[in-house]
Amino acid sequence: MTALAELAALEGDDHAVADELAPELRISTARVRQRIVRATHIVRRMPRLLAAMESGEIEAYGAGRVLTITAPLSEADALVVDERLADKLAAGTTTMWHADNLARHTRGIVEGVDPGGQAARARAARKDRRVELVHREHATASLDLALPAEVASACYARIDSLARSHGENTGRTMDQCRADVAADLLLGNTADAGRTQPEAAATVYLHMPVDAALGINDTGCELDGYGPIPAVIAREIMTNRRSVWRAVLCDPGTGRPVDLGRSRRQPSEHIRTLVRVRDRECAVPWCHRPARHCDYDHEAEWARDSGVTSVDNGAPKCRSHHRRKNDPRWISHYDPVDGTMTVTTPSGATHTGRREPVMQPRNTQSRKSMPRSRAGDECVNAPTAK
Repeated sequence: MTALAELAALEGDDHAVADELAPELRISTARVRQRIVRATHIVRRMPRLLAAMESGEIEAYGAGRVLTITAPLSEADALVVDERLADKLAAGTTTMWHADNLARHTRGIVEGVDPGGQAARARAARKDRRVELVHREHATASLDLALPAEVASACYARIDSLARSHGENTGRTMDQCRADVAADLLLGNTADAGRTQPEAAATVYLHMPVDAALGINDTGCELDGYGPIPAVIAREIMTNRRSVWRAVLCDPGTGRPVDLGRSRRQPSEHIRTLVRVRDRECAVPWCHRPARHCDYDHEAEWARDSGVTSVDNGAPKCRSHHRRKNDPRWISHYDPVDGTMTVTTPSGATHTGRREPVMQPRNTQSRKSMPRSRAGDECVNAPTAK
């Protein structure tokens, strides 16, 4: 990347450099130009990210995710993001260098550095929705749908719900069931896609501080399983006539959800739902499977350790990591209260991650001055359906 950036700077013509290098690199001219643009971006605008690559702390894929997010920024704003991201990673844990975590933290920093540009970039990206057919090997192909994040999340949730409702005992994996369901739905074979319809519509969670919902503030909005989104986009999702509302009350001092109301009667389902909303993802630091698609796992085992079935003893874990808990080579401990998860792998490496609050905590002083009757009424949650 450094060599490409230097060569482009000497030549002064990216197109000419790309034409010259294409036959040498055995890739298309367009692909070479993409590499030149990214190389120039990281060398000029993100020197600390480049240093992390040179030292082996981050590899190309993770860096590429960061570059995609920061590409629309001005050079001055990109340099600020570079500094803040490097400081955040230096003070964090090893799992923060995971590509998905890098992207999530970068989105949050960009929102703070250039909050006004976020909405414009989101609108432009959402206009670029499309479907692509990608041919693969061994007589397979993929359909790539680029959709607004909340629509794609709701689509996946519905496909997953239908697959789970009738995919058991068919000799297929859940991935195969989901693929078959998606194909049947697109082809109009609704009877095959699911003879037993799910009891509830598919949902995704949208976390919003109440002042953002009212248009007073433009920060703090997050889409479950995706991360920060512009407040103006969140308000559009919130007011969509096809959305289904459900309140999530948050403690403004900690940012943690404290109640969901009593719209569901069964306490066990209430506990599961509160755990899913609180943690949002699989508790294992590098796993980003949404909690709504995870199992409820007792941290203190119900049978062996007399662990109670409660919010404070529960964690969402994807099926794979839930099963791995019983493997003696893997040692893990999760503190549901502060969301700290420590995992020691069979090789002896220890990784620690901590749950991000649903909303950023307000400062202590403002919390003290807030009337107690409204201390929990600071965050709302709008899951979109259909």
